[in-house]
Amino acid sequence: MKIAIYAQIYENETLDYVVELLDECKNVGAEVFIEAHFYTQLSASRQIANYGTFDREVGLDRSFEMFVSFGGDGTILRAITYIRDLGIPIVGVNTGTLGFLSTLKKEEVRRVVTEFVSGAYSIVERSLVEVNADFDIPEFRDMNYALNEVSVSRKDTTSMITVETHLNNEYLTSYWADGLIVATPTGSTGYSLSCGGPVIMPGVQSLVITPIAPHNLNARPLVISDDTIIRLKVSGREVNHLVSLDSRIATIENGKEITVKRAPFTIKMIAYTSESFLETIRNKLLWGQDKRN
Repeated sequence: MKIAIYAQIYENETLDYVVELLDECKNVGAEVFIEAHFYTQLSASRQIANYGTFDREVGLDRSFEMFVSFGGDGTILRAITYIRDLGIPIVGVNTGTLGFLSTLKKEEVRRVVTEFVSGAYSIVERSLVEVNADFDIPEFRDMNYALNEVSVSRKDTTSMITVETHLNNEYLTSYWADGLIVATPTGSTGYSLSCGGPVIMPGVQSLVITPIAPHNLNARPLVISDDTIIRLKVSGREVNHLVSLDSRIATIENGKEITVKRAPFTIKMIAYTSESFLETIRNKLLWGQDKRN
């Protein structure tokens, strides 16, 4: 069994939970590899054995059975930049508040291995979106996809922008807004949700288009099939606007068109039997709880 471990740790005490996981990996005889930068940090503050390392270029392959991410949902989004299209199942250990992607509590970190070994899990495939253009976007050259969303937004101005939008070569509308989000079901509980978008179950084959602070107040989030090809072109008072893929951002000249569509591969996420998406959103969104008292 080969396990990869990645983390962005800012609290030293959290490293103890990583050490717990390493101990449990040793108990089952797993071969462990740790992200190179994190391994330097971990070995400098904890006495651990020697482990193999990996980075975005080398060290990972399809022989890995599990990728463990320590952190929050943002760490999961960075973790997929290591996994890419390798198909390695990923699980998130949450070191902060409850997340939609990193749901396993750090105090229960040994369950990552024990429940996996016992088969008490399922694999949930999460779709991604990708950006393409007929011009070079250096920031997205090596990795043009996102797990949560693609968004276009204004830059260097307080004025709104206009986002001309086509679906499968048919004109939809021009959004007058601060920007526009194209989110996956996974991303529906992120930026899109904060802008009034709906929550979509992870396995639903759809995308949601959500305007950011629209000037035309009749503009509403739109759920579409995930085989739709979306074309976006921005105009506005400034020369440039921003395009983001999760946490990666590029500056693009106004008037240039980008295409957004479903990526040709998925990210496999490990869902333990003791956890569920419905339980997560119920806890995260405080559904069923009376907060008036």
